[in-house]
Amino acid sequence: MKYTVSMEIALPRERVAQLLADPAHMPKWLRGLVSHEPLSGGHGQVGTKSRVVFQTGKQRMECTETVTRREPADLHGIPEGQVVHFDREIVGEGMWSAARDRLTEAGPETTLWESENEYRFSGVMMRLVGLLMPGAFRKQSLQHMQDFKAFAEQGEDVREAKD
Repeated sequence: MKYTVSMEIALPRERVAQLLADPAHMPKWLRGLVSHEPLSGGHGQVGTKSRVVFQTGKQRMECTETVTRREPADLHGIPEGQVVHFDREIVGEGMWSAARDRLTEAGPETTLWESENEYRFSGVMMRLVGLLMPGAFRKQSLQHMQDFKAFAEQGEDVREAKD
């Protein structure tokens, strides 16, 4: 299953890239994140493997994330017009996914965030989930983007949200 979601954020591209890359901010916008800890390498660097744990209600999901691309490596002084890339692969029980995020300048103070996502499932249960609920994955990706936008633009923290 593949899909692409996108959103404009009312901040300069360099600032959006810095906020996305900073692990200290992840719990503020990545709903359900319990932990994101590097197993090898430095957070966000190409080749880094991290253990990631999410909790949604009583359901807990643990997976391994590998950073496969980060361009440019230095997020300060990004040349005008350069696209910022954050790519990663995520492997969990019965699931493999790849996320390819691109940040482009949509205007002087506006960033377009495009996220291309691909999922592959193994095992009967996960294949059924992928077959019966494909919209849930797209919806979750959009929720993460909306939460990031609210955090980046207004300082909102999902841990304080009243659902």
